[in-house]
Amino acid sequence: MSELRAQLSEWRDALEARLPPWWLRGLAAALIVIGIVLPFAFTQDSGFLQATIIAVAYAVMSLGLNVVVGFAGLLDLGYVAFYAFGAYAAGWFGSFFFFKAKIHLLSTAPAADIGIHLNFILVLVLAAIICAVAGMIIGLPTLRLRGDYIAIVTLAFGEIIGVVARNGTDIHIGGGMTLTAGSLGISAIDPPGLPGVYKFNGLNLRPWYWLILAIMLFVLFCTIRLRDSRLGRAWIALREDEVAAISMGIPSVRTKLTAYAVGAAFGGLSGAFIGAYNTVVSSDQFVFGFSILILAMVIVGGLGSIWGAVAGGIALGYVNYWLIPQVLNTLPSKVGLNFPLSEINYGIFGFLLLVMMLLRPQGLLPERRRRLEMTGEVAAQDAELTETAA
Repeated sequence: MSELRAQLSEWRDALEARLPPWWLRGLAAALIVIGIVLPFAFTQDSGFLQATIIAVAYAVMSLGLNVVVGFAGLLDLGYVAFYAFGAYAAGWFGSFFFFKAKIHLLSTAPAADIGIHLNFILVLVLAAIICAVAGMIIGLPTLRLRGDYIAIVTLAFGEIIGVVARNGTDIHIGGGMTLTAGSLGISAIDPPGLPGVYKFNGLNLRPWYWLILAIMLFVLFCTIRLRDSRLGRAWIALREDEVAAISMGIPSVRTKLTAYAVGAAFGGLSGAFIGAYNTVVSSDQFVFGFSILILAMVIVGGLGSIWGAVAGGIALGYVNYWLIPQVLNTLPSKVGLNFPLSEINYGIFGFLLLVMMLLRPQGLLPERRRRLEMTGEVAAQDAELTETAA
């Protein structure tokens, strides 16, 4: 097996040596063009296009969690909280829910005398700010913790947000208004749009797709710039060796809090989009399994890899929303089993993770250093350096 991996590594290096230096940028540009024209290959209400919209939204969340887990090395099992905050931001600032308020600012929704109706761009900004603050709050108790203890604290935070969402009907903020609508949900959320521009609806999915694609490209650009910045190098230094990083002058507290804030803000953007896309925000949507699903996307794609986070998010998004429910859902009945395949989707995800850990533990598109570590090439290079120094 080690000989096969070494041979594959040699072939990969030889192929990369023959490619021009701009091939990665060219490939990225080609993928963006394909992504833009993709909706024209399907009908406006295609089930595949609907699954693609959710998959891309999950890829945005995967990019956000990758900042926390992949870049900074901070395990987060409560990422569903930022999905909740982002979705509720869409409900709070783009519906009739706060019926005592009368605010209508640059919204394309029908003029209303009650409720808060902000333009969707403003909703995205508010969702990102709310989630960034929440991310720093969740980061504060974990500053002195490591490993499993961080997982426990973040898990507790996610569960607390879920409980608050379910029981938010008991939290009154004046005038008979409540914080959330519990399991009943905040409904009739305003569709996105700009003044004088085409309004979104559920019969034509193409504008929804282009909107979430634009959000993903924005998050992707920000993530790449952050990774290559001084802050991104500080995150990676803390991930590799926190003691050494602190001794070199990296402020641990500020750097960790920034990672939590940035990752949470990206999750809030996607959460606000999903809230508007579903037109309803209910507490039943915010379950612990969602955090595990997003974490699985990061792991499958490759920890610390930006393109891996995108690939993992889209791949598992397709599996969860298209392959299992629309393509293979009736497969068990064909072999004499009386249940739909969607009832065991978490078991399928567990099996996929097991296969990935056995066959490709570094992920689909791993970060270069992690790929070297998982394939043993780092140890071989270190041994060569030691022999040379001796």
